[in-house]
Amino acid sequence: MTALVIAEHDNKTLNEATARTVTAAVAVSSPVHVLVAGENCAAVAEAAAKIAGVEKVLLADSPLYGRMLAETMEAVILSVAGTYDALLAPATTTGKNYLPRVAAKLDVPQISEITAVIAPDTFERPIYAGNAVETVEAAAGKKVITVRTTAFKPAAEGGNAPVEKLAAAADPGLSKFVEESLSKSERPELTSARIVISGGRGLGSTENFHLLDRIADRLGAAVGASRAAVDAGYVPNDFQVGQTGKAVAPDLYLAIGISGAIQHLAGMKDSRVIAAINKDPEAPIFSVADYGLVEDLFKAIPELNDELQKRGLGQRA
Repeated sequence: MTALVIAEHDNKTLNEATARTVTAAVAVSSPVHVLVAGENCAAVAEAAAKIAGVEKVLLADSPLYGRMLAETMEAVILSVAGTYDALLAPATTTGKNYLPRVAAKLDVPQISEITAVIAPDTFERPIYAGNAVETVEAAAGKKVITVRTTAFKPAAEGGNAPVEKLAAAADPGLSKFVEESLSKSERPELTSARIVISGGRGLGSTENFHLLDRIADRLGAAVGASRAAVDAGYVPNDFQVGQTGKAVAPDLYLAIGISGAIQHLAGMKDSRVIAAINKDPEAPIFSVADYGLVEDLFKAIPELNDELQKRGLGQRA
């Protein structure tokens, strides 16, 4: 049995989600190969080759895959899928875009967002916004799996796998990239940050949300938000943490002015340490928090900022 992991990357650097998916793949089937599909992405393939547990890297380098569109990714994955017993991808926006197409073309059910591998054909996955864990046994045959990478440790480095070049698959001609609009930030990427500070509707406005920037800059943290804050227009969609946003599992998650709806908890409850500030002592966020402060956030944030300054962390924004 052999597993194929589809790499997550930006054509320049390999996303850590790939190494975490390799950890899951090793438990499903061995050996493990990695498919790197992109444009001018040889450096990504070299990084994938260094992941421990990876036996071979397949490199499909073509302008067709530069934006990882679902239709072109489906074609290249299907071109090699026949030799693999399991196909795995991170449960990211990209992975959840192309892998369902692959499963449909292979006529197999997709197993989505696994958080544990019990046996090569048995998996755990969260349901009901993370309030329950379902054990799923896959039918015999090929498995198509997305992996909630926050639940797995990244595979170590130390591998030395060969890189094999693939010819580009035929272009289906069903879609084309037009443009993208990205928010730019010097802060860490939300899903890979060691510290995340998130704000909720309790902040009251876009201007008040910027109060979190001071804390984030001092701690080297990424800034996130609850869906309520996003829906209120305080921050863009890509800040959202939760069931319909991004799943994070940092060393420290600081929730400020967030009540703790189950949809939000589903995206951050795997954080190593959770600290919350909310003036409502009955807020659900305190049920999952390791540390909680019942206080008006507009009093607590300046005090926290001053305390961090006293400890010599960063400069006052």
